[in-house]
Amino acid sequence: MQENFTQGKTFGKNDMPTKGEYEDCTFSGSNFSDSNLSEIKFINCTFNDCNFSLANINKTVFREVKFNGCKMLGLRFYACNEFGLSFSFDGCQLSHSSFYKMKIKKTIFKNSALQEIDFTEADLTQSVFDNCDLTQAVFDHSILEKVDFRTSYNYSIDPEINRIKKAKFSVLGIIGLLDKYDIEIEK
Repeated sequence: MQENFTQGKTFGKNDMPTKGEYEDCTFSGSNFSDSNLSEIKFINCTFNDCNFSLANINKTVFREVKFNGCKMLGLRFYACNEFGLSFSFDGCQLSHSSFYKMKIKKTIFKNSALQEIDFTEADLTQSVFDNCDLTQAVFDHSILEKVDFRTSYNYSIDPEINRIKKAKFSVLGIIGLLDKYDIEIEK
């Protein structure tokens, strides 16, 4: 059975992708909430203002994918196909999602809400968190080497259980590295 292949198409809010491969496509305003997107391949696609909340992304392929202004609550990214996995997020709501044990080096998270997100044992080497809210985000045995946290806020990262060599923090962000000690730091 031949797999559906679509290239260079723009999809509106009422268009739902079927199983197959989508290359160089743009999705705008689509509602994938609670949808089954399993095993669909998205290559060099852009998603603008889409809702992915609680979608099933089991074995879904995301290669060179850009998410802009998307609502992506409760997604289990660790279930995606990790081969060639690469994506970026700008202005997205990713709260309550999980990147457990994922290798997502050089990932860009920009202007996004990442509350209660799980980065346990994830490799985020050289990733950038630009102006992101990391309230109650979990970093547990994560690789954060050369990660840029300078403009992000509300994070709590334990340097004793995470690899943070050459990671970048702002002076105000240092509090997020020391909060486990329950000490008072005055500004």
